Amino acid sequence: MRPSLKDKLSSLPDKPGVYIFKDERGRPIYVGKAASLRGRVRSYFQRSGQWSPKLRAMMRRVSDLDFIVTENEVEALLLECTLIKRHKPRYNIRLRDDKQYPYLKVTVGQRYPRLLFARRMEPDGARYFGPFPDSGAARRAIRAVAQIFEIATCKYDFDEKPLRRPCLYYHMGQCSAPCVRNISEADYKERVKGAILFLEGKYERLLCELKRRMEEEAERLNFERAAILRDQIRAIERIMERQRVVSTSPESKDAVAVAEFGGWACGVVLVVREGKLLERRPFPLETAGESDKGALLSAFLRQYYGSAPEVPPKILLPFEPKEMGLLRGFLSKLRGGEVEVLVPEEGSDERGLVRLAEENAKVALSQFMPAVAQKEPEEALLQLKEALGLKRLPERIEAFDCSNIMGKQAVASMAVLEWGKPAKDEYRRFRIRAENERPSDVDFLKEALRRRLRRALEGEEGWAELPHLLLVDGGRPQLSAALEVLKELGLDKDVPVCALAKGAEALYLPGQEGPLILPRNSPALHVLQLARDEAHRFAISYHRRLREKEALESVLDRVPGIGEKRKGVLLEHFGSVEAIKGATIEEIASLPGMNRKVAQRLKEALEELGG
Repeated sequence: MRPSLKDKLSSLPDKPGVYIFKDERGRPIYVGKAASLRGRVRSYFQRSGQWSPKLRAMMRRVSDLDFIVTENEVEALLLECTLIKRHKPRYNIRLRDDKQYPYLKVTVGQRYPRLLFARRMEPDGARYFGPFPDSGAARRAIRAVAQIFEIATCKYDFDEKPLRRPCLYYHMGQCSAPCVRNISEADYKERVKGAILFLEGKYERLLCELKRRMEEEAERLNFERAAILRDQIRAIERIMERQRVVSTSPESKDAVAVAEFGGWACGVVLVVREGKLLERRPFPLETAGESDKGALLSAFLRQYYGSAPEVPPKILLPFEPKEMGLLRGFLSKLRGGEVEVLVPEEGSDERGLVRLAEENAKVALSQFMPAVAQKEPEEALLQLKEALGLKRLPERIEAFDCSNIMGKQAVASMAVLEWGKPAKDEYRRFRIRAENERPSDVDFLKEALRRRLRRALEGEEGWAELPHLLLVDGGRPQLSAALEVLKELGLDKDVPVCALAKGAEALYLPGQEGPLILPRNSPALHVLQLARDEAHRFAISYHRRLREKEALESVLDRVPGIGEKRKGVLLEHFGSVEAIKGATIEEIASLPGMNRKVAQRLKEALEELGG
């Protein structure tokens, strides 16, 4: 143990707070909360014989620690959630975050509020709804709201300066065109108010309000306005008919459950508003090796509601997680009022709802898990170790693949599996800078391997950990190329390597003349296939992005009036030709440095190219 770490352990206060374990590069690898920082943190260093495999692996990496004192344990729990979201520590249970879960945003502070897709909540005074499990679910909600209430979903800020003419959404009946003042500010805000009630799931209250207004408009002989309200009422009633009634009382509550298997886990929230089941929200979890369902449920509750815009007054659970009282305080603090957290009694309707949540969590887990994860990952790694004759369990596998078209826009990718699971925050991309006049795929692979392994030898942050198994996509030539680089860098004795050829799924190993053919149902083969396929997918997606960018640059270079500055703005905002094709002239013209004339030229250039 480092002297500086010993000094910090001896000076820990006997107060509530948050502690942060860091690795030798100062990166947070675990964030925890404690009623007593002194007692909790010291306990890690006093019971090494009782450590779980996960804890043993974590403590081997701990080189430093930091802590923050808080007023009480609830404040510590709030701070812990914030730090986990910020740092994404390797050994914390958390929502898988290869993407940020999306929200819907209503810009209520504007004269003409808009409904927008948002990747994060900002302190901007807007109303947020979510998080949604994926962008598709969020965009479907936007379309439903737009079709019923006809509120704007575009990015234009037209509060002060109206546009000249409405866009296509107006003609499709999905927007009332406040951008051209086609609707009064008062009428538009009534629609926004209805949309917010709809997003809150307060359908009964919304229907009463719409029916009241429809009758008022009819009495005033304003039949056109009454017909619009009638259509909104019918649309909402059709949605309500499709929803399952799960409670005779008009309560708002969530039922939460988690499922776990083989190091994979998934949490599910069933959203019930006014007695009706509105939606299922599944979220895969990074378990950090944790398999205790109580710890997983507690972490999921903290992570999900710590990111949610609102907390319901009641939350139903399948069992009591650890620190139930602390969780109630945490959730009540987030809500700004008391939250009832309970385990329903057997035989009750609410118990049935919790069972439904548990069943949905199991189904969602089976959908999120790759085929390799249907078996215990440690067993698959043991089989792989024996099949390849490795000295140790391949806890970290790095797979490499290359992608190019006739040698152009060549890229390589590195995918990483840790304990048989994709560690997506460890993935890396390489844009190839081959020096040969006519480089081949083997040359591209060599360059990527050299760059990756040299960074490891230099101890560069994020690259220093060597793989326990190096996998290259291909056959004998790719294996020979990898061996050449390893010998060149003096790593041939430290890093085992193999190549996996597509189709026959033949495995090529150093020193063996013929390939090794593993059974098609072999868990060891499934691990290698997952690693190779992840590397291939990652390389293809990067290559496609570069091709789209190059195609867009080519189009922009042909348009008079688009110089480097405007080109940079367009590339950053749209990123591809297809994205510009789908944009309106007004949207293009609204970007910094652009105007309608240049936007018109750009659209014409795309049409000439077959757009």
